[in-house]
Amino acid sequence: MVLYVLDAAAQEDVRATVVVVGHGATWVEKALTERARADVHLMFVEQSEQLGTGHAVSVALPTITDELGASDGDVLIMPGDTPLLRPSTVARLLHEHRESDAALTVLTAVVDDPSGYGRIVHAKNGTIARIVEERDATAEERLITEINTSIMVVRASLLGPALRRVGRQNAKHEYYLTDLIAVLHEAGHVTRATLLEDRSEAAGVNDLVQLAGAEAVLRGRINERWLHRGVIIWSPLNTYIDADVELAPEVSLLPGTVLKGHCVIERGARIGPNAVLNDVVVGEFAEVATVEATSARIGAEARVASFVVLAPGAEVAAGEVVAPFDFRSH
Repeated sequence: MVLYVLDAAAQEDVRATVVVVGHGATWVEKALTERARADVHLMFVEQSEQLGTGHAVSVALPTITDELGASDGDVLIMPGDTPLLRPSTVARLLHEHRESDAALTVLTAVVDDPSGYGRIVHAKNGTIARIVEERDATAEERLITEINTSIMVVRASLLGPALRRVGRQNAKHEYYLTDLIAVLHEAGHVTRATLLEDRSEAAGVNDLVQLAGAEAVLRGRINERWLHRGVIIWSPLNTYIDADVELAPEVSLLPGTVLKGHCVIERGARIGPNAVLNDVVVGEFAEVATVEATSARIGAEARVASFVVLAPGAEVAAGEVVAPFDFRSH
């Protein structure tokens, strides 16, 4: 999930990405280091004591300051549980922040049911005066439908001084990152909002229901992207393609096909129905029916019939025909 957030943050002028880790820090660092894009400069800091979002940014601040050096810039702050956020949205947030010369710009969304989210309280001049968390909000403030996405850009030179003025006088006794808005607004700085065009991008993932919903949206985006690139997907609602899969034009995916891991499917190959391939390479114009395969290679113009299982390391030569019920091992 965090990899999608890192992809959204990988803008052209982002110098480095600092990931704040806590529980399972070693595993998280290893997983992200192995799978993040090669052009993303990752650094990690550990938040050993969880005292809130403001505290998490405070922990990262020395690393951010070292990376910026003497130059001033902006700090993009994003939670790790918003996998639906698009890179184009982050680019628009950064552009509007710089064009307006704001001290802080927060990404907001208008939703039908704002329950559980912080509410955006605007000043009379249209800027943001503060963000109030639901458990601290009045009955009137809870009626506000513009909500905080927890995604913001802050001028680096103001971030440290503002964080030092954030207290814990709230229902959770934590350092709220959202209190930065009130601190900067009261000091006379411009604090503004960029409104999300697609509010689904702000959806966080906190349980299995939300995870299933996010996965459905991401699968739809992946399938749509491949359709635009000339891949034939017979039933997009019933085809599952992982983010690391590579497909050539004119590949045909029949209903129920599942492509996991780093599959590479060459031009004109036909897969499915109900094939399940994991880390499999399929050559040009090969036909792979209802097949289960892991870490296998299938040559160009090969034919693998239904109910064949290809074990890890199995290889099917170019033009070869593999019959039903054949268990092919290395």
